[in-house]
Amino acid sequence: MARIRHYSFNGYWAVWTALFLVPLALFAVAGAPARPIRAATRLWARGILFGLRHIVGLNYVEEGREHIPSEPCLFVANHQSAWETLAFLVLVPDVAIVAKRELVAIPVVGWFLRRSPMIIIDRSNGREALRTMIEMGREAVAAGRSILIFPEGTRGAMSEQLQFKRGVELLYGKLGLPVVPVAVNSGLYWPGGSATRPGTIVVSYLARLAPGLSSAAFMQGTERVIDRELDRWRPVSRPVAETVDA
Repeated sequence: MARIRHYSFNGYWAVWTALFLVPLALFAVAGAPARPIRAATRLWARGILFGLRHIVGLNYVEEGREHIPSEPCLFVANHQSAWETLAFLVLVPDVAIVAKRELVAIPVVGWFLRRSPMIIIDRSNGREALRTMIEMGREAVAAGRSILIFPEGTRGAMSEQLQFKRGVELLYGKLGLPVVPVAVNSGLYWPGGSATRPGTIVVSYLARLAPGLSSAAFMQGTERVIDRELDRWRPVSRPVAETVDA
C-alpha cells in the first residue's frame, strides 16, 4: 500500500502541476502581475496538501497560532522536508520565503515561486546572498509581508541537533521584526522529499521574541527553543511503519 500511495501521489503532483501551464502562459502575457501569481501559487500548494491528505493520508495541525502577530514578522523554522516550504504558502498566505536558487529551477512551479515573489539566494556566493536576503527582506516588509527563513540552510534529520547559519542573526538585526520560532516534525513523515508515511505533521509556533535582542538572546530564543520542542518527537524519530525509498 505504501508503494501504491507513493506513486499515486507522484502522478497526482505531476498532473496538478501541469494544469498550471495555462495560467502561467496567461500571466506571462499579462506582464506577470504579482498578486494573482501569489494567489495561483497558494492554490497550487493547497492542491498538493489536498493530495497528501487524501492519497497519502498525511495531514497537519497547527499549535500556538496566537503567537503570530498581526504585523509583519520573521518566522524562524527548522527544515526537515519539502513539506514546510510549500505548506507555509498556505499557512501564512503572504509570506516571503528565503529559498535557495535551485528551488526555482523546478519546471512550472519555479516560475510561480520566483514571481510570488520569494527571496531567492545563491548559497555559493555567501556575501552576495546576505546582501540579497537583506535587501529583498526590506522590500517584503515595506509591502506588509512577513518573512520565513530556514536557518539550517538545508534539510536536517529529526535526530540531529539544530545548527543555525549566522545569516539569520544578521537578518534579525537589520529588519527589526518580531520573531516567531517554529518547530516542524515533517521529517517523520516526508523524509528526503518522499511521502512515505500517513500521519499528522505538527507545526508548533512558539513564544514570540521582540526585536532588538542581543545575538546570544536571539539564538537562545530561536535555535534552542525549537530544538527543545523537537525533543517531543525525537524518541520516535525512526518510525517502523512501511516506507518507500525516495
